[in-house]
Amino acid sequence: MAGYLTTHVLDTAHGCPAADLSIRLYRLDGEDRTQLAEMTTNEDGRTDSPILPQDRFETGTYELVFAAGDYLRGQPGAQDSLPFLDEIPIRFLMEDAETHYHVPLLLSPYGYSTYRGS
Repeated sequence: MAGYLTTHVLDTAHGCPAADLSIRLYRLDGEDRTQLAEMTTNEDGRTDSPILPQDRFETGTYELVFAAGDYLRGQPGAQDSLPFLDEIPIRFLMEDAETHYHVPLLLSPYGYSTYRGS
C-alpha cells in the first residue's frame, strides 16, 4: 500500500469537529515551498479525500497550514477583534513511502495541539 496524508480538525472549545476550515499543503525542498493542495474540512472536521493521495505521495518535508483565524472569527461568540491565533503551520517529515500519515489538529481560540495520528 502506498502512503497518503490525512487530517482531522476538532474544535475543543465547542466540543465538535471544525467544519469549513481551510487547509493548505506545501512541499518543502530546501528554500523552495510548493503548494500542492488546498482543501476545506467537512462537517466531520475531515477533508473529503486525502490531502495527499497515494498516487501523488512522495517522501519528504511538508507543511500543513490551517486557517484557524478565519475559522475562529466565524464561530458563535467570536469577538470583533482579531483572534489570538491566525494561520497555524505544522511542518513534518514523511519518510516511509508505504505509511498512512495522519496529522490531527485540536483547536481552541487560545491554543492548539497536534500529534502523529493513525
